[in-house]
Amino acid sequence: MAMAVSLSISSLSLSPSSSSVSQSRVNTIQCCSSSNPNPNETASNGSLKVATAAPPRPRRIILVRHGESEGNIDESVYTRTADPKISLTKKGVAQAVECGDSIREMIERDGFPDWKVYFYVSPYRRTRETLRGLGRAFERSRIAGIREEPRLREQDFGNFQDREKMRFEKTLRNLYGRFFFRFPNGESAADVYDRITGFRETLRSDIEVGRFQPPGERNPGMNLVIVSHGLTLRVFLMRWYKWTVKQFEGLNNFGNGKMIVMEKGYGGRYSLLVHHSEEELRKFGLTDDMLIDQEWQKFAKPGELNYGCPTLNAFFPHFDEERIVP
Repeated sequence: MAMAVSLSISSLSLSPSSSSVSQSRVNTIQCCSSSNPNPNETASNGSLKVATAAPPRPRRIILVRHGESEGNIDESVYTRTADPKISLTKKGVAQAVECGDSIREMIERDGFPDWKVYFYVSPYRRTRETLRGLGRAFERSRIAGIREEPRLREQDFGNFQDREKMRFEKTLRNLYGRFFFRFPNGESAADVYDRITGFRETLRSDIEVGRFQPPGERNPGMNLVIVSHGLTLRVFLMRWYKWTVKQFEGLNNFGNGKMIVMEKGYGGRYSLLVHHSEEELRKFGLTDDMLIDQEWQKFAKPGELNYGCPTLNAFFPHFDEERIVP
């Protein structure tokens, strides 16, 4: 039987700007878990088959933006160097090393003796160089594996770029909309969304089957690190948390060599509010509704649905209107 659960989020201190949020939406969030099938199935001959316990979900999914690249400090580089071949600056290499040290310190605070990391990386040169910098913080025994994943590549802005034409196209993008505008011979953020959707399904499958550790192991100290690009990682978060186009367009890029951490909450789902503060997430661009959902994510279990999802109000604003009783 499905069970409805009421969660109070009074612990989430919203800023004064959130006063416009309906009180009923802020104080109570309803979630509902779908009926779980019996893990023990009956075989055709009447005998009982006992299901194997699912492997533990990774403790974190850590999203890392590449360090400072040559293109970040000089846009003219794109006119003579293919985007996938642009490398890090010396500062970018140092940022990657520092980020790797921060990741290790964060993981070690968990206290798991046999913790490990598994990497997914964009095939671009600057992301691979960032990976090398991150890797300096870990011995071979701590690295469970690595997968180069082309779907994590940067948004395609076209081949060798004309600097003035790109400035004109970016001006048009601001007028047209950051999500749907497609660069000539390149991609829109919507195109990136489509390929990230495929990657997300691969990642979910990897998590469900425990592909990050040898058969039979049940290591709860596994951490996934995704090394990619600013827009690609924002689109990944948009797809994972089902944010709207408007919510995506309100997000800010996080800095070179910086990370956003999706950490497993009390029920097993991943929430940004486990590791990050509300203030940090507001700077990133999360709205009141998005923060409310992140608070729900902290306690919900995989498979549960947030039937009190505050995003409904973005589509049906009349929910906030006071009903006039005749």
